[in-house]
Amino acid sequence: MIADEMRERLAELGPTRLEVIDESESHRGHAGYRDGGQTHFRIRMASPAFAGLGRVQRHRLVHRTLGDIVGRIHALALDLADT
Repeated sequence: MIADEMRERLAELGPTRLEVIDESESHRGHAGYRDGGQTHFRIRMASPAFAGLGRVQRHRLVHRTLGDIVGRIHALALDLADT
């Protein structure tokens, strides 16, 4: 499952809080939706790795960490904090 892959990869950032939420079902009938879901995700995460980074830098770090997963999904919402 994509959510499990996300959790595994994001673990390297040492999160103090990590939620990977599959929001695909709420996008049924919209662009990018596929039967079986796993197309629209929200990540809520806190990590000391984000300390001193601006919003865009945090997002880029998460995208780099997720790597090819980002290209396999349709949408990714990020709620990131450093505590």
